[in-house]
Amino acid sequence: MLLACNDAPLDTGERTNGPVPDVSAGAPTLRRLTTSQYENAIADLFGDGLILPSSLEPDTQSEGLLSVGAGVASTSPWGVERYEDAAIDLAEQVVERGLELPCEPASSGDSACAEEIVDELGLRIWRRPLTEGEIERLGGVIAWIGGDAGDFDVGLTYGLAAMLQSPNFLYRREHGTSADGGPLMDHELATRLSFFLWNTIPDDELLAVAQAGELSTDAGLAEQADRMMSDGRASQGIRNLFIELYTLYELDDLDKDPLVFTHTSSDLGPAAREETLLLVENHLLVEGGDYRELFSTRRTWIDPRLAALYQVRAPDPDGFGEHTFTSDDGRRGLLGHASILAQYSHATSSSATLRGKFIRSTVLCHEIPAPPGDVDTTIPEADDSSPTLRDRIAIHLEDPTCAACHELLDPIGLGLENFDGIGRWRSTENGATIDASGDLDGVAFDDAWALSGKVAEHPDLAGCFTDHVYHYAVGRGTAAGERDLADWLTVEFELAGHAVPDLMRSTVMSPGFRNAGAFDTDPGE
Repeated sequence: MLLACNDAPLDTGERTNGPVPDVSAGAPTLRRLTTSQYENAIADLFGDGLILPSSLEPDTQSEGLLSVGAGVASTSPWGVERYEDAAIDLAEQVVERGLELPCEPASSGDSACAEEIVDELGLRIWRRPLTEGEIERLGGVIAWIGGDAGDFDVGLTYGLAAMLQSPNFLYRREHGTSADGGPLMDHELATRLSFFLWNTIPDDELLAVAQAGELSTDAGLAEQADRMMSDGRASQGIRNLFIELYTLYELDDLDKDPLVFTHTSSDLGPAAREETLLLVENHLLVEGGDYRELFSTRRTWIDPRLAALYQVRAPDPDGFGEHTFTSDDGRRGLLGHASILAQYSHATSSSATLRGKFIRSTVLCHEIPAPPGDVDTTIPEADDSSPTLRDRIAIHLEDPTCAACHELLDPIGLGLENFDGIGRWRSTENGATIDASGDLDGVAFDDAWALSGKVAEHPDLAGCFTDHVYHYAVGRGTAAGERDLADWLTVEFELAGHAVPDLMRSTVMSPGFRNAGAFDTDPGE
């Protein structure tokens, strides 16, 4: 049972939900594979052990998610060259290592065997059956180059590279049956389902179900969704959702001044990310726990590096182990994780504004007005009259151009001021006692422990997460004709005890996931 800061159960009032509302799905997008999806796809196609490209076209964020940004990102000429170089390099590695083929070429230019290879490999690489023309063209490339070189493997290398640099591999087509919208085709649905639940390409069973035309049926889709959520690859999928949502990929480049934060090191960011992902994976997926408990739970998974930062005993001397915080530790839930506290801080200090903005915009989906273009965001330096950040913010807020935004953010972020810029506990700042009290939408709290409980209780928490999951699944924001569906999914989430696997299944079975809207032909949009 989820407990609030006063150890009373959170509201679990019973609700009833009506039928799934009709929707007018948003315009479809053409999503480029994110870097993690590209890497996962290559591993699933050819196995581990390949040297992956060190740089591809950078991912783009939209609606707070890379998986949505993938639908609006363009590919630069430099990016095209990088994808080409990567395809050739990977193809050379795969062929040199040995690839299991459906036939044995009778000669270096065996076109029949080449076409058979393209037919089989193309289904998995392009995530759909190839047309006869595509098979003939790619098979012809393999046979012609192989015959000219006197070595079938040379032709196979170029044919494989052609498939890997094709838009049919690099992009996800989820456009439906016509430009006017309608149900996704079975193989499009298989791709959307697989990247949503596993963050990688469809496996053989999913492709076979799509090929049989069964995936677009209620029973067929439900069966596959249940199978995939119980598969080990679901862990990979839910981890990626939270990596994108909380921008945990930024932790690889965590930049802190070691002269200010003497406990920082290059391994802090990766360790902090893993702590958060282990909590997400164990609580939400393994145990099917309440999503809200991510913010109030006292359990976490830490290694000796983080145990030293948190000033607690390491549960496992050799790696990550489960640990339970007490109220004396002052931290609980995600808001006590170094992944959040360090990421939403500055290189030399904490930041009530950045931390408050994370809670306000990412966790609760509240809109924050943009600051004026010429506003001075500089916080005064500490002195005897204003030793703590709270004191200095009070001076800063005397400027009315600053107050409009900061009054929405700082009273929340100040609740985390007992944690410095890398997440280490402190009771004082510059010799003055820290006051970590604050206010969240009219609800007062005394410290970080209480703030975590108030966030867990917030009425906008579930709806915000539901929106994030939907955007992640369909690769775009919620369309005007889908608002009723979004509200319906939120109630379904609440009725399921805020269990994330249930929310993901409800999302999959929803008409918004299974359909595409009409193409947006207005160039001004």
